[in-house]
Amino acid sequence: MRVMAVDYGDARTGVAISDPTGFLAGYTTVIRSRSQDQVVQELSRLIREQGVDRVVMGFPRNMDGTEGPRGALYREFAALLEKETGLPVALWDERRTTIEAHAILHAGGKKMKAHKKTVDAVAATLILEGYLTFLRTRRTEE
Repeated sequence: MRVMAVDYGDARTGVAISDPTGFLAGYTTVIRSRSQDQVVQELSRLIREQGVDRVVMGFPRNMDGTEGPRGALYREFAALLEKETGLPVALWDERRTTIEAHAILHAGGKKMKAHKKTVDAVAATLILEGYLTFLRTRRTEE
């Protein structure tokens, strides 16, 4: 089972795709576009090319767990992606992923200016890792 994680954004969308076993994060990229339709088309292409079976998308929540102000936009985008690909899109709490991604890049010696190019892919990887851990935990409880 190959899983794609999406960190949707206004100008850049981070993408991380697991290995075929659904155990490790593998492929990452950033889609640079402000066009929702263009991002959906590029994600659809990656889904086909990489043989993705599941999609998980970061979902904005407030620190108290309530839906963030951009929630409706993200739900609309997820519905558009589902319609285009035929795959359900799981919404995943993305609180603090961008902050953690910046911390990871900083710890790796990257200057803040350089973070802009890769922070969204790192955030997508964090979303993917959290979701894969959730799936593994759920399987062991069944």
